[in-house]
Amino acid sequence: MCNRYRLTATQAEIAATFGIRPPYEPDETYPAPDIFPTGKKTPFYGQVVIQDGADRKIERMEWGVTTQVPSKRDASVKLTKYVTNVRNLSSSFWRSMLTTPARRCLVPVTAFSEFGIAPGEDRKKPLHWFHVPSRPIFAFAGIWRPTERGNAYGFLTTEPNAIVAPIYPKAMPVVLHDDDYDRWLSAPWDDLKGLVAPYPSQLMGLG
Repeated sequence: MCNRYRLTATQAEIAATFGIRPPYEPDETYPAPDIFPTGKKTPFYGQVVIQDGADRKIERMEWGVTTQVPSKRDASVKLTKYVTNVRNLSSSFWRSMLTTPARRCLVPVTAFSEFGIAPGEDRKKPLHWFHVPSRPIFAFAGIWRPTERGNAYGFLTTEPNAIVAPIYPKAMPVVLHDDDYDRWLSAPWDDLKGLVAPYPSQLMGLG
């Protein structure tokens, strides 16, 4: 489960990568390079690329889509959970977002992290960073929806590839190829299921 990623690019670099035309919000309105899941009391934000009619735009959203889950102590009590990673694509909760192109987004990334499964000498699990050397800025396949606190997003995960699996064998984010950006933002969901696949490990770097 990816719960920390990085975006070190400038607004101009992001705009150029994803075909966004000015005006767009200045850099200082966005978070620090390391992006973490939103909190119940303190919202945390990332930025996503959405399709707005004929144009794309960058929007600031919380990373974590809200859902209600029963309390372990009392099933009649509902608790708010912030879901960052989308794995169960057959769930009715995600289906409305997946099947609605306007609810899909691109999540710009320069690197993402996973904790290793084995503790180091300090008894802490080491944090590993993954990147795509040939693509300084790449994108996760994301979805978003309005919430009571504003718009929120998550991104899809899939089976890990050969470079991620030894460190985190459960899953990795769905990294889109550049040629698939337009499709992700506009095509019918049934035509996109093949994109939910591990990114080629030979194209990724570690460290």
